[in-house]
Amino acid sequence: MNFQAINNAYNETFRPGRLSLGIFIPIENNAYSAIPTMQQHLQRVQLVEELGFSAVWLRDVPFNVPTFGDAGQIFDPFVYLGYLAGNTQRIALGVSSIVLPLRHPAHVAKAAASADVLSGGRILLGVASGDRPEEYPAFHRPFESRGESFRASLDYIRDAWSNRPGFTNAFGNPDSSMELLPKPVSGRLPLLITGASRQSPDWLARNGDGWMTYPRRIDAQAAIITDWRKRMAEAGIADKPAMQSLYIDLQENPNAAPRPIHLGFSLGANALRTYLRQLQQIGINHVGLNLRFNTADIESTLQRLAKEVLPDFS
Repeated sequence: MNFQAINNAYNETFRPGRLSLGIFIPIENNAYSAIPTMQQHLQRVQLVEELGFSAVWLRDVPFNVPTFGDAGQIFDPFVYLGYLAGNTQRIALGVSSIVLPLRHPAHVAKAAASADVLSGGRILLGVASGDRPEEYPAFHRPFESRGESFRASLDYIRDAWSNRPGFTNAFGNPDSSMELLPKPVSGRLPLLITGASRQSPDWLARNGDGWMTYPRRIDAQAAIITDWRKRMAEAGIADKPAMQSLYIDLQENPNAAPRPIHLGFSLGANALRTYLRQLQQIGINHVGLNLRFNTADIESTLQRLAKEVLPDFS
């Protein structure tokens, strides 16, 4: 049985019992700087598509917060999605993740739907409550109530994508005489919830079209994914996909043993394949690889990943 059909990106990236691979943008080594160069960024995205990876992922980082140490891809995610939509053909374009409490949901709904239409249904929309307290005063938004704001924003977006919405929401009350356009290609977009987003485990199981989580020990990750899927089953909800990120430093020696780095491993291709198979076995359906700490040439690393690892997960 397949996951529910939503749009082209969702249907092709996520399959029950299988794991696919994507790449995080910026596709470069910026281990020693919060701000990437973004050199050859489009050429590298196009190479990732050519090599057969399922998705590329970018993030919503409004401000370069020094204590956080990571400015993401610098460009606004929706502007960048539009640029990538016009310069790629088939690869899924994912955001991990839009910080909903910091944006008005009408803008999120319209921008995301626009990118989906322009890309032919290739948008995967990750959403989150945000984890950088320093950003909230800049938007005059309360950090403490971001969980409530996240839920209200999610409801607003879904209502705005419905036909001729008329609804009441903490973010505003559109009446039935107005309609937000365009609609997503398939009527709605997959909304993938990141982390807990200040919600209960039961809420996470019932809401969203998938779950984005962080790397953990295999046994801990297995327990969390099993519990999430058990809650869905108990609620009578159809199964949904789970994905995680993974920082890697791919070694030239394919037999190099794994060595921990920040949220991932320095390792050879054989160990990476083994680890990804373990993730597949515990129910992870997609892994976004991040090359920020990769010490080898980026293009060569992408080629080696495509040759030595991707065939097992395509």
